[in-house]
Amino acid sequence: MARKSSWEWSRTAQTRKSMLQAAREVFSEHGFAESNVAEVVARAGSSVGSLYHHFGGKTELFLALYEDHQAAHEQASAASVAKARTSGVDDPVELLIAGARAYLDGAWERRDLVRLFIDGDGPPGFELLRRTRGREWVRQNAVLLGAGGDALARFTVAVLTSIIGEAAREVATSDTEEEAREVIEAAMKLIRRLDPLKDFTDD
Repeated sequence: MARKSSWEWSRTAQTRKSMLQAAREVFSEHGFAESNVAEVVARAGSSVGSLYHHFGGKTELFLALYEDHQAAHEQASAASVAKARTSGVDDPVELLIAGARAYLDGAWERRDLVRLFIDGDGPPGFELLRRTRGREWVRQNAVLLGAGGDALARFTVAVLTSIIGEAAREVATSDTEEEAREVIEAAMKLIRRLDPLKDFTDD
């Protein structure tokens, strides 16, 4: 089978990007249930056949949009933690805060997607996917904090992760960027106030 040229790969990537942007607009305006692929492809300047070729259907398009959104969150948080480490930060709580701040910045930048994904209007199986992602997020935060496996450590990490998640919802529904920034700073203050590492080492 002939290999695709770099131009063909570029065109394929651009088609996918255009469809995801169009899907973002349509889903954000109408929700998953009320959206249709015809409007998506019209905005993307493409065809229904092309959408099905690249994604397989409306459900798969929605899930691809979600995965791209989550990947952007993860990349930004990881980069922020790495930058903090490079600058000499070694306190696990401060590293968590660096990652959380990047995550919440992304929640404001992509607030339309955050609102879309938290309103419960998704395809079958989406809630399970969200819960699975949530558990993995807690696990990653536990590793970052160096939390042990006891009940208190697990619960504390889950609470901290929930604080960040709830802050993201508040940020996404803020009326102004100033209001969003206030929410972010409040979340950072609360994480520091909980002093999770102290709890992990207490008898």
